[in-house]
Amino acid sequence: MNGQTSNGGFPPTRWTLVLTAGRSDTACAQRALSELCGTYWYPLYAFIRRRGHAAHDAQDLTQAFFARLLEKHALADLTRERGRFRSFLLTALKNFLVDEWRRQRSAKRGGGCVISLDAVEAESRYALEPVDTLTPERLFERNWALTLLDTVYRRLQLEYAATGKGELFATLKFCLTGVRSDLPYADLAARLGSNENTVKTLVRRMRQRYRELLRDEVAQGVASADEIEDELNGLFRALSDT
Repeated sequence: MNGQTSNGGFPPTRWTLVLTAGRSDTACAQRALSELCGTYWYPLYAFIRRRGHAAHDAQDLTQAFFARLLEKHALADLTRERGRFRSFLLTALKNFLVDEWRRQRSAKRGGGCVISLDAVEAESRYALEPVDTLTPERLFERNWALTLLDTVYRRLQLEYAATGKGELFATLKFCLTGVRSDLPYADLAARLGSNENTVKTLVRRMRQRYRELLRDEVAQGVASADEIEDELNGLFRALSDT
């Protein structure tokens, strides 16, 4: 399958794969969509809760939504919103909730448990959400951005661990925030048994790799490379919108 777009050289991503193969029962596309949904279920759960649904109902609705989305031909009926996975999911969820309301939940919600949804974790996280300060849509955007950043952090952590640099990551990870606190490079160098110049290089490389992984993760949710910068800017705006 050719996932490139007209802007040249943009490799196929999980989301473009799903969109391309959405009208057929392609196992690879289904796995890609399942992976994306498994990562980003919480922003949708929080949206449903902010819309006024109780915790138990929100859990059922989240699972039911993914069950419908992952059905054999479900993607054929869903439209792409500007080619962005998060917009696609939110629009699909809103439509799903309208359908559920119209049926007044009289029909059985089939499909079972299609993603790993930790109910205790969901409510623990939701209890920390700002109260009455964010609309459901703004809360969704904020949690999407936070989930994305956490995913990137974990990817970087795993990369360092896989190369035997887990302790180095643990020592320097706070530098990823862009603010090194008041800890001088000399102190970091002493902790690592190295010199300041080497530590500066290590921090620069860690930040550079983090930015690369961030762009890669964002690319998983857009249809073309032209959308990456705009998507990044929108997500960071969502983080500052409290």
